[in-house]
Amino acid sequence: MLDLFVPIADETRISVPAGHRRPIAVAGAGAIVDVAHLPAYRSHDLPVRGIYDLDRGRAEEVAARHGVPRVYDSLDDLLKDEDVEVVDVAVVPHAQPGIARAALEAGKHVLCQKPLAPDLAEARRLAGLAEERDRRLAVNQQLRWDEGIAAARAMVRAGWIGTPTAMSFTVDVDTDWSGWSWLVRSERLEIMYHSIHYLDAVRSILGDPVRVFCAASRTPGQKEAGESRTMSTLLFEGGARAILHVNHENRTGDPRAEFRIDGDEGAIRGTLGLLYDYPHGRPDTLEVSSSAAPTDGWTAYPVTERWIPGAFAGPMAGLLRWIAEDEPSPTAARENLGTLGLVEALYESINSGEAQAL
Repeated sequence: MLDLFVPIADETRISVPAGHRRPIAVAGAGAIVDVAHLPAYRSHDLPVRGIYDLDRGRAEEVAARHGVPRVYDSLDDLLKDEDVEVVDVAVVPHAQPGIARAALEAGKHVLCQKPLAPDLAEARRLAGLAEERDRRLAVNQQLRWDEGIAAARAMVRAGWIGTPTAMSFTVDVDTDWSGWSWLVRSERLEIMYHSIHYLDAVRSILGDPVRVFCAASRTPGQKEAGESRTMSTLLFEGGARAILHVNHENRTGDPRAEFRIDGDEGAIRGTLGLLYDYPHGRPDTLEVSSSAAPTDGWTAYPVTERWIPGAFAGPMAGLLRWIAEDEPSPTAARENLGTLGLVEALYESINSGEAQAL
């Protein structure tokens, strides 16, 4: 049975050929850079030349921990470094567009975090600027590269479950948002900064929906300004459906973070291990039952990587391949407009109480 999984494992493996590697500088030295970006880059021998943060002491601490040779005095100092070809922008969302714009105008290729911009119009402007400057701009929607999701997508593409008919994410966890003061104040919360991962993963497997509906709510007395519970339904041309049921207010200690893909010849189911013990997490689980493979009932796929840090190498690898081979990244800015447009449509549905066409 393990032989059956070899081509799936080959397709999910993140690799960066030596000829694709380019010097990288990181703008931002927050926790996610410390525990995800830099460990992922180191595991693939990607050269990080320097790092900048408004808090120089924090930047020096992170640089020392990961062997980054240079701490820049300013963003301008970073952008003037002629040896740097790629800038990984990892800052709070409202600061990202300005830094990305400056990096593109300085002739750098750029990896931004999700969401690419606070609104779709600004995201389109950034994508347009990258194209005008002939620079590559991609988005760190790394769940696409999470091993469990990537293996599930590879199984679907290989025809193991026939024609996909439904996909679901059920996430019921207790999220402490207090570590991100800007998130606590944000009027858009759950979809914009969390379910955007699942929406992008759904798009990577089922494509773009044609109609969506979403209902959202808050827990009485919660400190966060934005929504903490959402139920989203996505309708696809051809009849496929996707459902996302996400709750961040589970106070009973029984978290769930599950996904499932059904088809007319089988099904795939799994868990997102990261969300059971965030931020350390555990490996995903993945099982497939297929009459096309065949798998003789539910069969476990041997997932070995974790979302953090493993998947964080994927978006950078995709960007570097794009630079080297002119093969657009799966999360190129222009493509990622579809994910952000889906986010916008769901918020429009929440506000109107009506389904939205895309």
